[in-house]
Amino acid sequence: MRILANDGIDATGKQLLEEAGFEVDTNHIPQEELAGKLNSYDAITVRSATKVRQELIDASPNIKAIGRGGVGMDNIDVEYARSKGIAVLNTPAASSLSVAELVFGHLLNGVRFLYDSNRNMPSKGNTNFAALKKAYAKGVELRGKTLGVVGFGRIGRETAKVALGLGMDVIYTDLFDGPKSLSLTFSGDTVVELPVKQASFEEVLKQSDFITLHVPFLDKPAIGKDEFALLKDGVGLVNASRGGVIDELELVKALENGKVAFAALDVFDNEPTPRIEVLSHPRISLTPHIGAATNEAQQRIGVELATLLIDALKK
Repeated sequence: MRILANDGIDATGKQLLEEAGFEVDTNHIPQEELAGKLNSYDAITVRSATKVRQELIDASPNIKAIGRGGVGMDNIDVEYARSKGIAVLNTPAASSLSVAELVFGHLLNGVRFLYDSNRNMPSKGNTNFAALKKAYAKGVELRGKTLGVVGFGRIGRETAKVALGLGMDVIYTDLFDGPKSLSLTFSGDTVVELPVKQASFEEVLKQSDFITLHVPFLDKPAIGKDEFALLKDGVGLVNASRGGVIDELELVKALENGKVAFAALDVFDNEPTPRIEVLSHPRISLTPHIGAATNEAQQRIGVELATLLIDALKK
């Protein structure tokens, strides 16, 4: 059986598949050429770049499994594929810590103005050092502040644990009843149980000093014009979930009028061509959809994806 890892797969995962008797092709086939070539394979693995829509599924009747290395599967027509008897698999747990750490990279970046300082120091640091020092002199600490977590699944909970470890208070909202505390494991196997509070979406918007979103994009942004009006003045926002979860045009307005102090985006409405208003804004910290892009996460994803594919294809 042949597997096309069209967006790549970690070497450990590839080795597991090959040891199980599969041929793994890691040569990327461009999206526009997939319909003519995918039927030569028994399965495909993707990340966020490759889209597996109904037309491609119909053109590839030999495909028995589609694997998504990561959490969200909005680039796959999941229900249609399953209606055709195709196994659709993902790896929701493998990248949680990597995304959580990126969220805090952005938060620390934001409260100390590092994203803007790194833009300006190379061009102005040797001519206007004193003015830059003054411009970035009003940083704040995260300890003692309230982090609002929208969506308390695996990634939301891992992000909350980092916040608790830094001494923040955590308030969260979710569609389902969640925990009242989380367990943190420190070096030496010390385990500490710390409280978290579940609240309504509106309460989270009103009470949080910083907000991080970990929800899928549904039919409209989770934070749009009406939601921006509810936020604390000077809030910091982070979106490392899906593009569109925050209304980007309303975000720019909120940054301009001071409602939002800074924002951080790892995902964008029009990937891979984000809006120039977002890319050039001096109070937005930016990364190019790299939440799961750590060596450790990719190895975990590769191993989990390989295990799931072996199980699905050898039934």
